[in-house]
Amino acid sequence: MQPDDFEPGTVWLVGAGPGDPELLTMRAVRLIERADIVFYDALVGDGVLALIPAGTKTVSVGKRSGRHSKDQRTIDAMLVEAAAAGKRVVRLKGGDPSIFGRSAEELAALREAGHIARICPGITTACAAAASAGISLTLRGVARDVRFVTAHSKRGAALDIDWHSLANGGSTLAFYMGRDAAGEIMRGLIRAGMDGDIPVMIACDVSGPDERRLATRLDLLDLATRSFATDAPTLILVGEAVDQGAPALMISEAHARQMHG
Repeated sequence: MQPDDFEPGTVWLVGAGPGDPELLTMRAVRLIERADIVFYDALVGDGVLALIPAGTKTVSVGKRSGRHSKDQRTIDAMLVEAAAAGKRVVRLKGGDPSIFGRSAEELAALREAGHIARICPGITTACAAAASAGISLTLRGVARDVRFVTAHSKRGAALDIDWHSLANGGSTLAFYMGRDAAGEIMRGLIRAGMDGDIPVMIACDVSGPDERRLATRLDLLDLATRSFATDAPTLILVGEAVDQGAPALMISEAHARQMHG
């Protein structure tokens, strides 16, 4: 697209990546620099926010698990209002807007109101975590595909997941927002027939200065996550392909129990 793709009244849903500003696309940086107003999620990295020019209006709209400062309908209305006022609008979303980014609702609201809305893709957390760990999410003869799964549900509700499909697909599984659901993920996959010794990687604060990774196995996932992840944004990778690299920390059952106290 050409530089005139950001006319007044246009909204761009921009992928902010997993946190490291060096993982932004060149288009994302250009759009951030030209915006009149930026709406950003809680998981957008500080380094990315630092790229916003000093004179640009910024609005935090929260959207972190369990701590939403604005509901989706309110966010939709704010984007429509800003576009109607003739602003160049950037909606910064962690990772890629099209992967668990609620982009469909925002695009629909804007287009229904007659405003131009476009997407600038970003690096999704699973890809960034694999790169940091030095692994491939796919591996010939081991993992034929990658499946992105949201582990977020309404508080108190069970995950609506086809566990048998995940457990028997020969895939690498990437569970987003998996910290609080680690026990349910472990039990669901094992009940569906997945072996307890399948490799698992728990990745927290991916691509940020506090990034850390833990290698364990499926039957230790609940204990390991509670010991390791605490309150950090957490991605869980499950599958044979995860065993290729050398994550920062390996954990045994005895070690996990010691960490958990």
